[in-house]
Amino acid sequence: MPSITKDATIQTVITTFETSPGTCQDLMDALQDAFDTFISKQPGFVAAGLHVNDAQTRIANYSQWQRREDFMAMLRTDEMRERNRAIGALCRSFEPVMYEVAATFD
Repeated sequence: MPSITKDATIQTVITTFETSPGTCQDLMDALQDAFDTFISKQPGFVAAGLHVNDAQTRIANYSQWQRREDFMAMLRTDEMRERNRAIGALCRSFEPVMYEVAATFD
């Protein structure tokens, strides 16, 4: 489970996917499989979560990595490049963006 703290030294990546109700579950299945069988096993992976909006038109992925280089290395693998092509076919767009935690509230 991701832990969000302001002073964390890990890297945070938030990826948003624009999808449709007709392909949302297929995209969720592909993302869950990617995390279960590949991404979570990569060096530097810390945790992740998948979120779906009520209309099933957007999925957000929050993932944490030890270092930026770990995330980039995972993206460059042949397996992830192939998976991203399949994921891209299930959505209108997706964009991973690296963030720093600026503030947290309880």
